[in-house]
Amino acid sequence: MMDEKDKKTYSNFEFESALNVQEGVKQPEQISNFYLEKMRQNKRNEIPVDTLVDGILHGDRVMLSRAITLVESSRFDHRHKAQQVIEQCIPYSGKSVRVGITGVPGAGKSTTIEALGKMLTALNHKLAVLAIDPSSERSKGSILGDKTRMEELSTDPNAFIRPSPSAGSLGGVARKTREIIILCEAAGFDTVIVETVGVGQSEVAAHSMVDFFLLLQLANTGDELQGIKRGIMEMADMIAINKCDIDPDKAKLAAQQFRNALHLFPMPDSGWTVPVTQCSAYSKEGLQEIWNKILEYVAFTKKNGYFYQKRQQQNLRILDETIENTLKERFYNSPGMEERIEKARRDILENKVSAYSAAERLVESSSI
Repeated sequence: MMDEKDKKTYSNFEFESALNVQEGVKQPEQISNFYLEKMRQNKRNEIPVDTLVDGILHGDRVMLSRAITLVESSRFDHRHKAQQVIEQCIPYSGKSVRVGITGVPGAGKSTTIEALGKMLTALNHKLAVLAIDPSSERSKGSILGDKTRMEELSTDPNAFIRPSPSAGSLGGVARKTREIIILCEAAGFDTVIVETVGVGQSEVAAHSMVDFFLLLQLANTGDELQGIKRGIMEMADMIAINKCDIDPDKAKLAAQQFRNALHLFPMPDSGWTVPVTQCSAYSKEGLQEIWNKILEYVAFTKKNGYFYQKRQQQNLRILDETIENTLKERFYNSPGMEERIEKARRDILENKVSAYSAAERLVESSSI
């Protein structure tokens, strides 16, 4: 039995039980305050559509770059804003000469563009170069090193270079390149050069957004025609044998081989006879001839109407591609689609259903 003194002492004693929940280390917030403040600042610093458009039309490169970043963004609100900017810029576009340059890896595309670009800016042309950099299939990243390869041109006040990741799109051509061309034209650039990743069947994507398609080739590669796909040569409006200063005799031979091969192809829809020339970005040989041929082609196709017909066809192609991309995006974003796709994959691997039947069921279950 406890006396009154012991009871009082006992009642004032606080037991520490192992079952009590102890206050642990305070956990950080799921989103850091620094990041939240950064988001608020970005929200406050967002530039209105009218300000972007006004800046672009007055040749402000900062506004042009900000608009291009919006075009390349995958965020829905950014895309919606980008389309507003593009629609307001369309009436001021379409006045440039769009040139696509492609070729085998190592053909000297970037070096040729820099040499040709310096020649054009010296003639008071305003040049925009959209250099498409291949994205890694593993990391999805890109080096974006064209400004490094075009060191002189990147500092030219009459030139604007914008490297963009291909992001796995067709032919290595960035999906938004067509919209970027519109913005560059509205900013006052009278010549736009699109450099593609390299030769392949999907380079038709690059051909579908330019007026003139230049194919660069090398002479010192053995059989010059081996491995050259017919489709690429049929798309070319001019073929140039680059690095002709290394071995002039082989360059002449390669040029003649390409001329002979072109005789086997049907006449292009443009009615243009595809020339084959030699050039050297290092010695600047043949660059003036290339530019003269580009101007000759533009004048020739404008006279027979093919120039405008081709641009109309390109716009219709954009419509078709946009519909396809939109349907694909809506399909994958349908409610519960991710789970249904995973189940379909398991069923296919367990041989419960064919891939074709699974695909049809998934499309039927989507909300598109």
